[in-house]
Amino acid sequence: MSSASSSGRTADDPVLDQIGPALSRLRRRTPASAKDLSRNLVLNVIADAPGETTVGGLAAEMGVAQPVASRTVAACIEDGLLRRAASQSDGRRTVLELTEHGEAERRRFAAEQREAFHEITAAWTPQERLQFAHLLVRYGTDAATWSRRRAGGRD
Repeated sequence: MSSASSSGRTADDPVLDQIGPALSRLRRRTPASAKDLSRNLVLNVIADAPGETTVGGLAAEMGVAQPVASRTVAACIEDGLLRRAASQSDGRRTVLELTEHGEAERRRFAAEQREAFHEITAAWTPQERLQFAHLLVRYGTDAATWSRRRAGGRD
């Protein structure tokens, strides 16, 4: 019999079962306040969106209720990180855009996260760091594609 059972699970289940908790720990260990984590998430979602982003779209991408996204957006607007604008494709819709300050904050968060990554992985070889970084970025890209596919299948 092969190492995979009829359910498709393999002998390396223990490490695979640790992925979710490990990703959760990564988020909790980020050297930032809870406010910064929320703002960073919002700024990255809007910057990474392939098109225009509404509050509803942001809520869906973040996996939160629209009122939660609305409060976070309001705080980001108040802090000068985001602005509301009329949609270029439908002037009746309001979309969210990063301000220059928002883009600067996004770069600052990324620099802090890179520094933390280097400190956390200080005992790793340069090749291990790059391999992990490439795979983590790939995972994030594939997760976004998977999430969009799943959302597209819902009515």
